[in-house]
Amino acid sequence: MIDTSVFQNKTAKYVTLGCKLNFSETSTFGKMLQEMGVRTVDKGEKADLCMINTCSVTEVADHKCRQAIHKLVRENPGAFVVVTGCYAQLEAQTVAEIPGVSLVLGSNEKATLIQFLSEEWGRAMQGSAEQGVYHVVKTKDIKSFAPSCSRGNRTRYFLKVQDGCDYFCTYCTIPYARGFSRNPSISSLVKQAEQTALEGGKEIVLTGVNIGDFGKTTGDSFIDLLRALDDVEGIKRYRISSIEPDLLTDEIISFCAGSRSFMPHFHIPLQSGSDEVLRLMHRRYDSALFAHKINLIKEAMPDAFIGVDVMVGTRGETPERFEECYDLLERLDVTQLHVFPYSERPGTAALKIPYVVSDKDKKARSHRLLELSDRKTRSFYKRYIGTEAEVLFEKAARGRSMHGFTRNYIRVELPARLASDELDNQLVMVRLGDFNHDGSALRCEII
Repeated sequence: MIDTSVFQNKTAKYVTLGCKLNFSETSTFGKMLQEMGVRTVDKGEKADLCMINTCSVTEVADHKCRQAIHKLVRENPGAFVVVTGCYAQLEAQTVAEIPGVSLVLGSNEKATLIQFLSEEWGRAMQGSAEQGVYHVVKTKDIKSFAPSCSRGNRTRYFLKVQDGCDYFCTYCTIPYARGFSRNPSISSLVKQAEQTALEGGKEIVLTGVNIGDFGKTTGDSFIDLLRALDDVEGIKRYRISSIEPDLLTDEIISFCAGSRSFMPHFHIPLQSGSDEVLRLMHRRYDSALFAHKINLIKEAMPDAFIGVDVMVGTRGETPERFEECYDLLERLDVTQLHVFPYSERPGTAALKIPYVVSDKDKKARSHRLLELSDRKTRSFYKRYIGTEAEVLFEKAARGRSMHGFTRNYIRVELPARLASDELDNQLVMVRLGDFNHDGSALRCEII
């Protein structure tokens, strides 16, 4: 039984590190607490409750988590501090021992976070709670699924359709932090999409850890989910946040090309364009399969925006193998590269691979790929200067330019003098102009 009196007339501050899935979850926690009487703090105001949803994808991420926790404790003396997320799951005791941390919850406990918070915060208010309490189960026991469909501060909604991963790539700790692949029913996700439409939402991003693996729990497939969501009235746009190339079936590509509401926009992790490095990573595809998927998308949807994750400097990535990766990406018609320097994670199988890349070489390789990405993105944007496009605008601060995205994910800027609150969350036809001042968007004029 949840004691809602614990939450009445309290203030909270939320901090999220890491992926879109974390942001979606945090936003959902905030919405649940708001319904119980907890108000989000204003800028500069001290909070009664601090909640941080952590990431552990790299060593740098771990460091940022510790910094963020210390900062929250320092700036909110006496607050009840809750830490959850991947870093909390993997390093629960370490986090619990940080002075000022009140409660640490692992991945399995997210689904009942409010219950834990009610009990432990209630004890703290009565002066009977211990500092640094943690509730974390082993990876094999992570079974729960915490539903999440939330907008946060943006126009787009983020719908969590899947959690966990069964892949165990040699460089990655995510399966240990998130547990094995699991998902809710299609009907429950359709209901969340329908509720989003009732709230006026027009665009939903499907999020998860390995969303193409959807169906492990229920016996469905990812394309079954896409077909069901495509039928939800009121939702004009869906985007697939990220999908593994081996799970992006030809059938899914064909469906998206002909669907009512799935946008010509894909995000596909490559990690390496060298088949030998992919083998060392224990990835489940080779460069030929990845190239086939890119070419198939472009045949079916010539205007498609394709983002690609690339990891540089992994163990085993000799200079020759990096060049194989660079050459593959240079010749493929992809739009943008998300480049990540490899970070060693304790307990991962990658530590057994003998060839180690220096930090200097990692930086040089990252720089080359980022330059290639800039060229490709700019070339993609240039193709649409002077054309007409439908844009979903997002709310802007007063006196600032307004931004939004086309169907194929081109960022668009409307000058401040033409911006209006009435355009927020509206689909508007515009004519695309030249690049804005920093090259991050195309200027536009409303038709």
